Amino acid sequence: MSKLLIAGLGNIGLEYAATRHNIGFDVVDALVYKHGGSFRIDRLAALAEIKWKGSALVCIKPTTYMNLSGRAVKYWMDKERIEIENILIITDDIALPLSKLRLRPGGSSAGHNGLRSIEEALATEAYPRLRFGVGNDFPRGRQVDYVLGKWSEPELPLVRLKIEKCVELVESFVGAGIDRAMNEYNKLEITL
Repeated sequence: MSKLLIAGLGNIGLEYAATRHNIGFDVVDALVYKHGGSFRIDRLAALAEIKWKGSALVCIKPTTYMNLSGRAVKYWMDKERIEIENILIITDDIALPLSKLRLRPGGSSAGHNGLRSIEEALATEAYPRLRFGVGNDFPRGRQVDYVLGKWSEPELPLVRLKIEKCVELVESFVGAGIDRAMNEYNKLEITL
């Protein structure tokens, strides 16, 4: 049975719940819930283990805060003996519009502190990541307020639909591989 690590990035604490920066947590929550799993607090992360199409998925939400996400990802990769191509990091991305998802086998952190931490911990940029577009509708110099802000009421229906699409994408990544999942989901324009 193959084993994969699915890591949703975010910050712990109620003040960060339902913010753009915590969308990785929200996607992993939806995945685990769909497959009947539940989280428990463990070393450096909230952890849930689920099965999908003959694979064991170790799902984590790091409790290290975004800027130290790499510590949790590296710890659970090593502990569970998971190869780098069998991890998937899920995170927010202001460079993508709200209608887009982008799955990649590697690439730069593009200034994202969570991805930068993972890159440092793994000593490579070559790890799969799913970027959830959150848009960039903020005035100059207000990026932090924007990503740490809650979704607006009009955005929520689309956000919920995109979370469902992300869960399907993760299932495709696990069941069919990254190339097929990229071909199927990267070109989608997700709208209501």
